[in-house]
This record gives sequence, C-alpha cells and structure tokens, in this order.
Amino acid sequence: MDQEQLRHVLEQVAAGDLAPRQALERLRNLPFENLGFAHVDHHRALRTGFPEVIFAQGKTCEQVLAIAERIIAQGTQVLATRVEAATARALVERFDRAEHDPLARTVLVPRTQQPTPEGLVAVVAAGTSDLPVAREAIVTARAMGAHVEEICDVGVAGLHRLLSYRELLQRARVIVVVAGMEGALASVVGGLVDIPVVAVPTSVGYGASFHGLAALLAMLNSCAAGVVVVNIDNGFGAGYAAAQINRRPSQSPE
Repeated sequence: MDQEQLRHVLEQVAAGDLAPRQALERLRNLPFENLGFAHVDHHRALRTGFPEVIFAQGKTCEQVLAIAERIIAQGTQVLATRVEAATARALVERFDRAEHDPLARTVLVPRTQQPTPEGLVAVVAAGTSDLPVAREAIVTARAMGAHVEEICDVGVAGLHRLLSYRELLQRARVIVVVAGMEGALASVVGGLVDIPVVAVPTSVGYGASFHGLAALLAMLNSCAAGVVVVNIDNGFGAGYAAAQINRRPSQSPE
C-alpha cells in the first residue's frame, strides 16, 4: 500500500463511504505479513515510495509466487529480479498483466493504472554484452515511474558513437552507465554532463577483469566528479537510485 492508496482509504472513512471495520480489513496486514519463510513488507511503499521488490535468486518458484500474490493483494505492483525461466513462466501464467523481460531476468506485474512516466533517465551500455545488466536498470527505473532512454554499444573503443548522443545525455536528469572490461565509460560520461552518473561495473571481460572487480575499482577511482558506483552487475540498484534522483524536481529554469 502506498501513500495515495492510504489517503484514499482515509478519505473514504471521513466521507462515510467506508466503514471503519472495512478500513481495518484493508490495513490489517500493515506493516508486514508473515508467510513463515518471508516477512512481506507491505509498509515499504509508504516509507520509501516504492513497494518491496522480490529478489528471486535462491527462492523456489512457489515462494516467489506466494510473495507476489500477497503484494498484489495489497493493490501494489510486483517487480521480481534475477528470475529463472521456469519461475518467470509461472508468474506470467498466474498474473494476466505480467511482463517478462528474459534479457533483464525480470518480471513486472504493473498496477492496472500506471502513472505517466516523468523526467528522463538515460541508461548507457558500453557494449552489447553489458545489456542484461542495463536492461535490469531500465526495467527497474520504468517500474518506478521514470521515462527511460537507452543507449547501447557506445564504449570507449569508439567515442564518436557516444558523442552523437550528447544532446540526449545533457537533457537527462540522471545517467546510468553500465560497463565491464576496464569500466572507463563512466568517467568519460561524467566529464560531459552536470548531472549525477550512477556507474554499474559488470562482470564482462577477460581474466584480468576479475569478474568485474577491475571495472569496479576503476569506477570508484574515477577522476570525474559526480560519479557514484553500485555493486558489480547491480542493474537493479542503479535503476532504483536513478529513479529516486529522477523524482526530484528539476532545478533547470522553465
């Protein structure tokens, strides 16, 4: 349950359209619901503006379905990340509006009425091999109400490709840069814009990349100010942070 839903319940009670007993029934599972194997945090959208997300990796298909059902019962949308193919199929079969992105390994079950996307988050992938992580960031930011534009395969081996998108980068409120190998793209983008850059190192690369550690350290040591870094392959964390930044009112003059 989010702030708008709670406000609507309270307004209905105040207007006499909803009995206190009915309101109590709608609110009885706040702040959380104990499923035995999970405590589903129904209060999270009230605190943070976005409901709990299901990290499906390591969970059984039955557990993911049970958690999703309880979240949807509260009238909020469901986003599941790191979803295996069998679990994704089960979610799509169970919920009519489920949207499976196999590249991102996500399943989104949106609310019936979605708000109009706002602002602009640019997600930049250094190479095609970085797209799974980039897509996870895109799905997450869009689920949180952001308008997202995607730029693919513009790594530092050919900077002229990136520079052709400079106008789009400068219009964005925040940029997510996804890169493996040596992770240099985040510094390059950070030196071109006056907005936050969320850097995502990926585990893409040959042996000395150490499964993304080389890119992580390069991004942490970026000489470009305004670059912040999330964990290796954490497209979800980057998309979430970018959407939070994007929700803030723009400071640019109208």
